[in-house]
Amino acid sequence: MRAKDQLGLDGEAAASLHLQRAGMRIVDRRWRCAHGELDIVAIDGSTVVFVEVKTRRDIAFGHPFEAITPAKVRRLRALAGLWLQAHELRGPVRMDAVAVIAPRSGSWRIEHLRGIS
Repeated sequence: MRAKDQLGLDGEAAASLHLQRAGMRIVDRRWRCAHGELDIVAIDGSTVVFVEVKTRRDIAFGHPFEAITPAKVRRLRALAGLWLQAHELRGPVRMDAVAVIAPRSGSWRIEHLRGIS
């Protein structure tokens, strides 16, 4: 596995743990279909939350949240609709983003942005 891919997996694991500590229940990770992939699906109270995770070693080329463009959000919304159809769920939905900054040495930093649009 390439180091970049492993970093992404490690970031998703860290994000999942962060969300669980915040009281969310993880119901799916790395859900794939022909149109793409959702990183994390969680339940926050009665709300289904679709979480995009971006992991970087540093912010030399910009903050991880900067990689979540309007086009990316539109694609995530479409994928969320497909996930809801596949799981026959209804109810309130929210899109969140988690940035993981994971330097090679030192502490990792996790930022959670609720309600991206």
